Amino acid sequence: MITVATSTDEAKRGARVAVLPVGSFEQHGDYLPLATDTIVAQVIAERIAQRYDLFLLPPITLSCSHEHEGFAGTVSISAQTVIAVVADVRASLVRSGITKLVLINGHGGNYVLSNIAQEANVTGPAVALFPGAPDIAAARTAAGMMSNAHEDMHAGEWETSILLHTHPKLVRDTHTSADHDASDRSHLHLLGMAGYTKTGVIGQPSQATAGKGERALDSLTWSFSALLNALVE
Repeated sequence: MITVATSTDEAKRGARVAVLPVGSFEQHGDYLPLATDTIVAQVIAERIAQRYDLFLLPPITLSCSHEHEGFAGTVSISAQTVIAVVADVRASLVRSGITKLVLINGHGGNYVLSNIAQEANVTGPAVALFPGAPDIAAARTAAGMMSNAHEDMHAGEWETSILLHTHPKLVRDTHTSADHDASDRSHLHLLGMAGYTKTGVIGQPSQATAGKGERALDSLTWSFSALLNALVE
């Protein structure tokens, strides 16, 4: 859900850290919506903004999904555009007195966000990127997931579990028979997803449960505290 806070609400909050969900609009098989990554990023952002009393921004809903080209419904924007949008958001926040930004990345193909954060932090902590690989690994373990992040790359146990917990009506029953293994993806950047899957799925959605999604989100909410402390100290 996009924030419904008013200007007065935010003035009272006086947050000095903003949270920007970054999703995508790309295929997720025939059982998850095109907006899956945006939904996941938004859910994580909402939880940490509420838990740590941060300024929640609306999501970026289009990003770098070029590896999904050829699958119906996928829409991408360039890395340069993502860089420009985040830079403009940061500049506007600074004019409001907010100098710290957390990027919540819901799409693994948004490599550019790492470059944005690294460059922004040259003179000191300013932009945090969450969740990182260790956060996701810990959340998978806490959730009791059967797969790891490499095996379960796209539209698998991770994403399907989170949506089963938060938006179950958006998940179609065909996820129970949609598993696809493509652990060897040596030339993904060259061939794209279509070089490794006809359905658009790489992972084990049949293993997904709402309970796993709930536990994964609980773990992420807890693990974010260490990153926040590093950002604001």
